[in-house]
Amino acid sequence: TRSLIVTGVQTCALPICYSLPESGFLLDFQLDAKSVALTGGDYFIHWKEQVHQTEKDITEERKATINYLLSEDDEFDNLSENPSSVTNENIDKSTKWISFKKKYFLSGLIPQGFAFKSAALTATPNLTDSSNIKTLDAQIIASAQDLSVGKSNFTFYFGPNDYSIVNKVEAPNFGKNVKLSYDFLLPITKYIFVPLFGFLESLFTNYGLLIIVLVLIIKTALLPLTYKSYVSMAKTRILAPEIAAIKEKIGDDAARVQQETMKLYGEVGVNPLSGCIPVLATMPVLMAVFMLFPNLINLRQESFLWANDLSTYDSFLNLPFNIPFYGSHVSLFCLLMTVSQLAYGYYNNQITPDQPGQPINMKMMAYVTPVIFMFVMNSFPAGLSFYYFVSNLVTIGQQLAIRKFVNEDKIKALLDENRKKIAAGGGPKKSKFSQYLQTQLKTMEEQQKTTAKNPKKK
Repeated sequence: TRSLIVTGVQTCALPICYSLPESGFLLDFQLDAKSVALTGGDYFIHWKEQVHQTEKDITEERKATINYLLSEDDEFDNLSENPSSVTNENIDKSTKWISFKKKYFLSGLIPQGFAFKSAALTATPNLTDSSNIKTLDAQIIASAQDLSVGKSNFTFYFGPNDYSIVNKVEAPNFGKNVKLSYDFLLPITKYIFVPLFGFLESLFTNYGLLIIVLVLIIKTALLPLTYKSYVSMAKTRILAPEIAAIKEKIGDDAARVQQETMKLYGEVGVNPLSGCIPVLATMPVLMAVFMLFPNLINLRQESFLWANDLSTYDSFLNLPFNIPFYGSHVSLFCLLMTVSQLAYGYYNNQITPDQPGQPINMKMMAYVTPVIFMFVMNSFPAGLSFYYFVSNLVTIGQQLAIRKFVNEDKIKALLDENRKKIAAGGGPKKSKFSQYLQTQLKTMEEQQKTTAKNPKKK
């Protein structure tokens, strides 16, 4: 239910001329200012919409239904995503467009050749109404002087909140209505995932198969980082007996164990962070997928296996009660994702040696984290859970394949050779981190010697 009321100072309806193109989602209209004598400096537009429920998850839909706008300095702004409380904002500067965003659909009001002077936006959740779930309201002020000189053309956008469509609307930064990701992840989603997803859509009609192929492409592109991470873990695994001997010799002094372990790494030319850096490099991809899939209209009403709609959660089992932080349904794709994460954690723990001095038991976290994510993602889109499920399986397969190609005896021989060269003053060129680490170790040793010579009195 939408209403748009345009009034002048004399409180009379202005004649409007509508123009509907043959295709697309745009509606052009023009106000006829000549038929009304405007005596004031401004005129007012009141735009109000009762948003109907169209998606399965009503709480998520209420949350995602908000007002967006672009101000005169191209600053993109929006009301906060709140499914239960009224949110409002007064915009006291000119605005290039205002939109009412729903979960997967969008309404936008775009003035042509001029800007709105100010606006008051309000989003009101209707918690007791399962039909009209939220009311969006925009009270807009525009200049009557602009209207009198012929600046009276507007464009309405009514259509899907699809980036490939919305981004082509002739309005500055109108594509920002699609919440692709956080700003620092936009290059990944905008220039990699969105074009790649569009390309795969031209090849596959089954979106489950499309997600599988998408995972294979992404994991193949990240394979060099996976390989490098595995080799780094292999080096640490080879040094595990020496690290265990250090720990047995020193005892419970975690700081001293850590210090001697870092010294060992320096003696054989191993950067302890070389295994973490490749993993961290893949994190932006995981985060980009986490942000993109819940806002991807392409998955809406697309079925795969038991899931009728990949854009929302799959209700494999509905519970007669509600579990706090989990919900009253069981998502099978979420469970499969959790099991695959646990399996990967178990496998990874078998090939990863213990790191002395760590304040957190990382091996235990490999089992705790998937369970936490099971609660978080039970109501997330089935397509996202399926993506992570397939991604975990492919990662395990890659690790098993890499393990067959990596000769740990050769790596051990290389470490022994590095040890001899470094002891003789040669060896591989030290990285900045290794140089920094060596400096810190020397500083720690000097501090310990000073403390031993001059113990503090009680």
